[in-house]
Amino acid sequence: MRKKTNSRDPLEVIGRAKGYSREELVRNLPRHSEFSPVLMQQIKKLPEVILRNSGTPVAKKINRMMREVSTEAYRAKQFARTEINNRGVLFGVVQLKHRVIDLILNYFHNRWPQCVICLYNEHTHKTGVIDEKGLIREIKSPLKNAVEKISINRPFIPYFDDIQFSGEEIFETLYKSQFISERENQPYFKRMIPDHCFKLPGMKNGVEKRFRNRNLNEFL
Repeated sequence: MRKKTNSRDPLEVIGRAKGYSREELVRNLPRHSEFSPVLMQQIKKLPEVILRNSGTPVAKKINRMMREVSTEAYRAKQFARTEINNRGVLFGVVQLKHRVIDLILNYFHNRWPQCVICLYNEHTHKTGVIDEKGLIREIKSPLKNAVEKISINRPFIPYFDDIQFSGEEIFETLYKSQFISERENQPYFKRMIPDHCFKLPGMKNGVEKRFRNRNLNEFL
């Protein structure tokens, strides 16, 4: 009787698998701007253990591309700055090279299910929209025009008028509360917000850079 070979990653067996599973790669790698059908064929041919651990140059490339997709989506969720109007339309600007706009829209939809979310992508010059039912569409329109068009057909909602806020005001308050002597941790702040993040739309004029570059003496 022929002995059955086990192609599972040994690290996965003991709960310490690295990289991405084949299922994750098949599902999400097509989001990458440089994805091609050839890559999908390679994903299906390579053993799982090779994919998990970047065991070949191709596997290494595939994992790098997946990290780029994941990082872009994470940064957009983390650093997008949104506003909300009294018609229940939440809006902001993102910069997405990869096909992850749906992930970002769903993220805000889950947080604000009673709102219509509008996110303008500076890379594609399109505005992604998700309504209260979770239906997503993209329209070739500047953010201001999209928000005005959507808002005009929605009733005035006093609740949203009462919670009008400025993203800058919120983060100003947040960082002032964090930058006290007992909590001062400049190296950690720089690791959490690397320099390249300040190129993102929500961060270009954000308060983070001003707070990150202050000396401790300024807070005492």
